[in-house]
Amino acid sequence: MEVIVKNTYEEMSALAARIIAELIHRKPNCILGLATGSTPVGTYKALIRLHKNEGLDFSKVTTFNLDEYVGLSPDHDQSYRYFMNDNLFNHINIKKSNTHVPDGMAEDIPAACEAYERKIKKAGGLDIQLLGIGGNGHIAFNEPGSSLGSRTRVKTLDDQTIQDNARFFKSIDEVPRYAVTMGIGTIMEARQLILLANKENKADAILKTVEGPITAMVPATIVQLHPRATIITDKAAASKLTREYPEEPRVLKLKHHEESCCASTDSPSYAKASEGRPRKRTVRREKVGNRR
Repeated sequence: MEVIVKNTYEEMSALAARIIAELIHRKPNCILGLATGSTPVGTYKALIRLHKNEGLDFSKVTTFNLDEYVGLSPDHDQSYRYFMNDNLFNHINIKKSNTHVPDGMAEDIPAACEAYERKIKKAGGLDIQLLGIGGNGHIAFNEPGSSLGSRTRVKTLDDQTIQDNARFFKSIDEVPRYAVTMGIGTIMEARQLILLANKENKADAILKTVEGPITAMVPATIVQLHPRATIITDKAAASKLTREYPEEPRVLKLKHHEESCCASTDSPSYAKASEGRPRKRTVRREKVGNRR
């Protein structure tokens, strides 16, 4: 797990967009897992700028969103389908048929959840999953106590989540109480994770996620086990961390192949790299009997 602390929300968002853009350049038909909420909006704005100003091409990209409220139609202004269209899809050259959001209006929601899992697998799995984090440590709508091996399903929203999301609705009474969400097991199968957090109200959750024990009571802590997880925060969200973390990804840049670890022992680079190193002693062992 890599933790990167940027000075500002804008810098955090730009870095996340850069990582996603690099994937699209390497693999034009990549599969992106996307998130909603206020945190990734800056990342989506940066991706839109890259598309308009630098020609970042989304024409072959496929996306799967983390979650959707139960009972909100796609054209409801607080549905996550509406959110994604408004904040990203309508501004880039992605095919709408290649964008997928869980169906919160399905007649048979459990069957729709199973179908969503099958779609992800049929597409080849998620190359990157973008994540936010709730104040209670949830990822997607996997609330505290969620199974760490869970799959896409319906979840009852935690009281804190309902209160946090009330700002998007006219009143707290309008906030849906249920949502369809990718499971933690589904999320962890993505080949790479990017978790974003900004503002001081996420500081406690980030402290637990980065430096605390892995526990279902703080679902985001599971990212500690992912082989390619990157947590990017602004300084406010990182304000309670007890260790120092870099401002940029730490990328190992290999020099010319002659200077690599596989260089010939006759090469000048090997000789230079070997200066001052203690020589290994060769211990000769004699065969004694038929010891095992």
